[in-house]
Amino acid sequence: MTDLAITLTETGSKGRYVTQPEPDGPEAELTFSRASANLIIIDHTGVPDAYRGQKVGVALVTRAVEDARTGGYKILPLCPFAAALFRRNPDWSDVLNG
Repeated sequence: MTDLAITLTETGSKGRYVTQPEPDGPEAELTFSRASANLIIIDHTGVPDAYRGQKVGVALVTRAVEDARTGGYKILPLCPFAAALFRRNPDWSDVLNG
């Protein structure tokens, strides 16, 4: 799965990255909380079974990492999926909180 259209919405201290790989298909999402101007906490990554194995979750976390680099903030990945990706991608350590 490449070139997914991923949108970001933030309301107050809550945020959500969303993609819908197939027209009229279910949405995949990554949710986070903004703990401060310098830190977001990824708390959930949800990918419907229809997209399993297509790296949709990877694309969502990668977008969060790219935005953290651009925005100059850190990420605390409490979501087990996001935490596993951070362990497998040591090049993301520049945005990892801790």
